[in-house]
Amino acid sequence: MTETRVGRVARLLGYAGLAPAVASTALVAAGERAAAAIGAFYPLLILSFLGGIWWGFGSREADRRQGALVAVAVVPSLAALALGAGVVLSGGSPWSLVAIGVALFLTLPVDRWLTIAGIAPANWMQLRVPLSLGLGLLTIATGVLLAVKPTGVVVS
Repeated sequence: MTETRVGRVARLLGYAGLAPAVASTALVAAGERAAAAIGAFYPLLILSFLGGIWWGFGSREADRRQGALVAVAVVPSLAALALGAGVVLSGGSPWSLVAIGVALFLTLPVDRWLTIAGIAPANWMQLRVPLSLGLGLLTIATGVLLAVKPTGVVVS
């Protein structure tokens, strides 16, 4: 059996996926408060997307392990829903973006376990660490920028 690896195109697209967060953070730094909504909701989409990836990994496993994996896989989508509600219900609190960034960091132990268990591709962490840390830090930076110059996240 050949070893599964994350390919070049997937890596390039993964890094390109940081562009909306980079743009949002830069725009918020420049005073464009409406960009904070992208800074909040784009990482929530990615968080849910990660759960979908985990679901795909889990669905390939045998019944006993499959159940545990797909159960864990729904957590990012539920967290994204709760965190998104937090953005809206808090009136766009900058600290809601910090919480979203931390949630992205918390995906890394699961990704590591998936790699160690041989469920994820062998080079999975080479992709996931920079992407999760990058998006998490950009999201937190957007929240901090909003806290320093309070404008709130425009959600209406």
